[in-house]
Amino acid sequence: MADRRQWLSVAEGEKGLQQSAAVFQHVRNLPLLFESVDLNGIHIGGVCVSRTPRPVEGSYMPVFQVGTGWGTSLAHAWGAPCFFTTHQEGHIEAGVKTADRPMTDGSFLAVHLSGGTTEVLRVDPLPDGYRVELLGGTKDLNAGQLVDRLGVSMGLSFPAGRELENIALQADGSEKVTVPSSVQGLQCSFSGPATHLLRMWERREASKEAIAFAAFRCIANTLEKLLLHAWENRLPKQVLIVGGVAANRLIRERLRSRLEHPAVGASLHFADPRFSGDNAYGVASLGLKKSNVL
Repeated sequence: MADRRQWLSVAEGEKGLQQSAAVFQHVRNLPLLFESVDLNGIHIGGVCVSRTPRPVEGSYMPVFQVGTGWGTSLAHAWGAPCFFTTHQEGHIEAGVKTADRPMTDGSFLAVHLSGGTTEVLRVDPLPDGYRVELLGGTKDLNAGQLVDRLGVSMGLSFPAGRELENIALQADGSEKVTVPSSVQGLQCSFSGPATHLLRMWERREASKEAIAFAAFRCIANTLEKLLLHAWENRLPKQVLIVGGVAANRLIRERLRSRLEHPAVGASLHFADPRFSGDNAYGVASLGLKKSNVL
């Protein structure tokens, strides 16, 4: 019925926001976005809000308090139930609902790939959400941080993923730039690859296009190795890949060609690029499920 978005504003040259700044922008932006939605004649059956980053005890970030405050206040004012979920479950639900091919029932693996998270998860669907088990992921930088640090160093705005992808798509293959991936079992590291890529760019050892392409190839190769290790432990070969970085076409194509090969036999599912980095869609869908369970 309505879909409103507002990028958080990040100063030129900066690689992210402090929580205090993010909280302030949420406080400022949410009323403006809400005013643009016409609710005349609409019956509100419930409100759903993500109140923590992940569905584990102790998961917390201050910025989620803004949405939680809005959600509980609106539900009280409307006399409607308020349902709670998590940021990660919202991403998973958005991926399941908008996947480029239907997913089969039962457990699956999920890769949550963004500026704030790089995790490999086992996911079990529940009537009103998901049971999520953390299997592995990054030990330091997230995949999105690698992309943003490289992009900002090249003079791109934050977040840099889309602009850096457009640059990488211009690489003609004449320069062979490789960046080794760092994977041990179900743990990976992006700090070494990021340092290597930044040094190459600072020294102009290759073109901007070739370095950008190498960055996304490194991320794809890292994910490939993580998933291969997961399947050695007989984990599901149906995989959902979500998060802002998962919208990247180079990563998608590389993983599809490598992991859906008959010799591997995996089934990969990607969210619609518009909803890869979006969270409200999945949260709303989970709210509908929760209201039906009542």
